[in-house]
Amino acid sequence: MTNFEETKKQFILPKGLIYLDGNSLGPMPKNVPSEINTLLHEEWSNLLINGWNDAEWMFQPESLGNKISRIIGAEDNSVVVGETLSVRVFQALSSAIKDVGKRKIILTDSGNFPSDLYMAQGLVHLVNDQLEIRICAPEEILDSLSDEIAVLMLTDVDYRTGRRHDISVISEIAKDNGIVTIWDLAHSAGALNLNLKEWNIDYAVGCTYKYLNAGPGSPAFIYVNPKKINAVKPSLMGWLGHKTPFEFLHKYAPGKGINRMKIGTPPVLANAALAASLKIWDTVDMSELRSGSVDLSERLISGLRKNCPDLKLASPINAEDRGSQVSFYFEHGYPAMQAIIEKGVIGDFRSPNIMRFGITPLYISKEDIDLAIEVISNVIQNSLWDRPKYKKRKFVT
Repeated sequence: MTNFEETKKQFILPKGLIYLDGNSLGPMPKNVPSEINTLLHEEWSNLLINGWNDAEWMFQPESLGNKISRIIGAEDNSVVVGETLSVRVFQALSSAIKDVGKRKIILTDSGNFPSDLYMAQGLVHLVNDQLEIRICAPEEILDSLSDEIAVLMLTDVDYRTGRRHDISVISEIAKDNGIVTIWDLAHSAGALNLNLKEWNIDYAVGCTYKYLNAGPGSPAFIYVNPKKINAVKPSLMGWLGHKTPFEFLHKYAPGKGINRMKIGTPPVLANAALAASLKIWDTVDMSELRSGSVDLSERLISGLRKNCPDLKLASPINAEDRGSQVSFYFEHGYPAMQAIIEKGVIGDFRSPNIMRFGITPLYISKEDIDLAIEVISNVIQNSLWDRPKYKKRKFVT
């Protein structure tokens, strides 16, 4: 059984602060400095270039990938870590499009994260508009699946509202129509009880700096279904995806299995922080994590709906349809969030009028939620947001 009182002790959280923004950037685990110090003072400084072999830096993409596999319910040796999420989206999409014959349509929805859409637009431009992007409303996805669709590219949890897709149902129907599936798990990995192996999807990508708490700009991951990986022809042919990278041959030949999805040199320093964070997950049961998240989210929703009728719930009311965040519509959402942050409760804002709060029992308790309700209610009820200093927009919202 997961002891969430103990997991909370494993994070550095400033005293008097309630952190409800782990859906954007997770807090720092306490063991991160020691892991990085070990890398700096015992490995890099002493081993120098020998660290690639003796400290196994070169094998971080696979070893860390296998730890993430357990968290997302994937098969062993089906995930590698490295690069950014946008790069991984492009890698998955450009690989998937080679496997669809004469089909030309990439289907996505209006709830997808903009960067994913930009990557798709860039690919379409690269192939001189031989492909087409079709965008529908999230609730129209099932009705839009047909044998003319090449690739279905969706973000599981809407970054604004927290609305969640049913990956299992959508993927099964997509498969029945011969559609290649790509799922962005940026707001799902480390938050939801995922089962990629059972759902039989083709590709998944995700980041590690949100619910996985690996630090700002930490590396992304990509999953490819083991049933198809050896037939995948990567478009981003990085040297570490080569079957014999240290022979330095001029012609690319893909590596075996998921190794072919590696691209560039592992970000060893960033990977040290990721490795530190992932140790926490060895003690976490994902079904218990999800249950705890739902309980905390329901508590927040109930308290704010009672105290703040001006806040309109943007997230689905049904917990099964919602990720691990709670969002509200409020006309003055930006200054209200700035006021709430100044008073010690950190959430964030998404344009044009959405206030977001990320929820995880890893480091958030019922007492934290109750205090957050008090602070938020005070700001909204007393219009404490209505001051010039709160209305000046910062670059990062």
